[in-house]
Amino acid sequence: MSVKVSVVIPVYNPGEYIEDCISSLLRQSLPKDEFEAIFVDDGSTDATPARLDEIAAAHANIHVIHQESSGWSGKPRNVGTAAARGEFVMYVDNDDWLGDEALERMYRYGVENGADVIIGKMAGKGRPVPVELFRVNRPRADVSSAPLMDSLTPHKMFRREFLESNNITFREGRRRLEDHVFVVETYLRAANISVLSDYLCYYHIKREDASNAGFQRFDPVGYYGNLREALDVVEKYTEPGKLRDSMFRRWLRNEMVERLRGNRLLSLPEDYRQEIFTEIRGVVTERFGPGVAAGMQPTQQIVAALVVDDRLADIEELARWEAGIKPVGRLESLGWDGGSLKVAFTAEYEVSGVPMTFRSEDGKDMLAPPLAQETLATIEALGVSTLAPVDKSKVDLVVRERSTAAEFFQPVDFTRERIPSGDDVTFRQELRAVATIDPETAANGATLGKGIWDILVRISSCGWTKESRLGSVRSDEVEEGRRGTLSGSPHRVVLPYWTEPHGNLSLDVDLATSRIDRDVRALAPQDIRVDDGRVVLPLPVDVDPAAETGTVALRFKAAGIPAVRTEGALTAQARGSVLTAELPAGLLPGHTWDMGLGLPSAQRGKPRWTPLPTALLVAADGTVTTGEAGTPSPAPAVPAEPAPVARKKGSFPGRVAGRLRRSLFG
Repeated sequence: MSVKVSVVIPVYNPGEYIEDCISSLLRQSLPKDEFEAIFVDDGSTDATPARLDEIAAAHANIHVIHQESSGWSGKPRNVGTAAARGEFVMYVDNDDWLGDEALERMYRYGVENGADVIIGKMAGKGRPVPVELFRVNRPRADVSSAPLMDSLTPHKMFRREFLESNNITFREGRRRLEDHVFVVETYLRAANISVLSDYLCYYHIKREDASNAGFQRFDPVGYYGNLREALDVVEKYTEPGKLRDSMFRRWLRNEMVERLRGNRLLSLPEDYRQEIFTEIRGVVTERFGPGVAAGMQPTQQIVAALVVDDRLADIEELARWEAGIKPVGRLESLGWDGGSLKVAFTAEYEVSGVPMTFRSEDGKDMLAPPLAQETLATIEALGVSTLAPVDKSKVDLVVRERSTAAEFFQPVDFTRERIPSGDDVTFRQELRAVATIDPETAANGATLGKGIWDILVRISSCGWTKESRLGSVRSDEVEEGRRGTLSGSPHRVVLPYWTEPHGNLSLDVDLATSRIDRDVRALAPQDIRVDDGRVVLPLPVDVDPAAETGTVALRFKAAGIPAVRTEGALTAQARGSVLTAELPAGLLPGHTWDMGLGLPSAQRGKPRWTPLPTALLVAADGTVTTGEAGTPSPAPAVPAEPAPVARKKGSFPGRVAGRLRRSLFG
């Protein structure tokens, strides 16, 4: 069978970080005879060469090429591509990894859409990744219709014949931004580009030792010299005009203006700031016409104008103001509605802990930065607009899986509110929103996977896009709506909870933790009823009255006695549900039986147990009352049994008895 995909991985001294990459390749759903992995060892001096040879010996579809160190990733990628036999080539870095179905899904998507380039959804662990690009699937995209310029790393799939026929290769040698040069040329020459956003394909990882090549301090002269090579490619394949300006704008914004803003600038040593500023100014004045900066947000235009006018000191003053700008969100209400979690919140920007204000002048909304009059006069003299396009401000709610950093936008309806600040000139803007999180469709149409999903608010306004966790600031009414739900089929529990110690809102999907035990502490002994051989207790879990809930169980444990359990039914009520279960046989008198709740888990296929803060107290005469877990046992009904004969640890009878107890009582 022909090879569909060749995965090319340049390697240099990754140490243990390569293991995740290797494991992800071994887990791929694409059959082993339909893809190959080519590790190109670029002169590693650690134990990696031997490790790669070991893996290649054990797996026929994994190959290793050893070569002398070239100093960067360009040559290893070219060598791997030359050796590739696949219809497509996928580039992966040695400290990153792939989603289990990434190769299969990206290949199929590319073939279906006749794509020369396929971009799979990325997650960044400590590294920035594109956000807007992956809002939706984009089967047919190009640089004029989609934000492709947000993604210039090489971690994509390319049709090999397309690369070879156009002689598109990576620049070799020790250089920066060689991936920008490569990717931009593919964007401008591809017949079609497809963006796959409904599956997390690529995990982009910042190593704990921060030794990824992209995190090393760079030489500004070399860096911006290499950046000019990417600009050369754009000029070669485009005409002067809007398209070229929009593509150039990506580098002006990301590689220049954003490096000179807020803490990103202020954290640099002063002499290094000057070096970077000098090189940035050289590129801006040499290569960019007025149309490039004109398409940016006002705050970005101000920085660009100050660069052209050689005013680093004014840029530093502006950065000190911007460093204090933070997004804040207030959670107003929370509750389940038809299987979806409705999250109502307000959001705005603050500056140094005080709501950001704007000013109205002649019917126009303006920024109000607290800068020196000389700086403000300079900005005005440069002809840069300080308009505040607050009518375009927007807010998003994002769910982000904690262990993988996978994130997905949720549907949000919002309004923009102008709030006067006590005079006729200044006002603040508050964004009031309601987001809908449906656990069955929240991952771009797919279900949220098992895990902890943190909730974030992302505000975009006037050239700032910043995010913060939601929930630590909340109204008093929110607590009433903080219940779980049984979602999907088979059922799994989805539970909102407050993180510790900050009190932010997160979702526990499919009981990834035992957080539910915290959220049922409000359950008190007096809330439980024992009547006519049944136990009835309320639970903070919403259920669909018409749906089957699956196995919902109670487990009772007393010191020194095997646990007993019973199954029951959940019935919907106004707030949460009620669990009704028959009292099991085996609740021996004279003991306190601590209670545990077993809720359905789709992944486990059996109940997930979590302790409750309550217990049943069975008196000597068999009377059952309720109490707190850990309450001392009542007086025993019968004389205590003699202590069991001591057995040697691990003896055969002990092992058999243990297995029997586990099989009977879980």
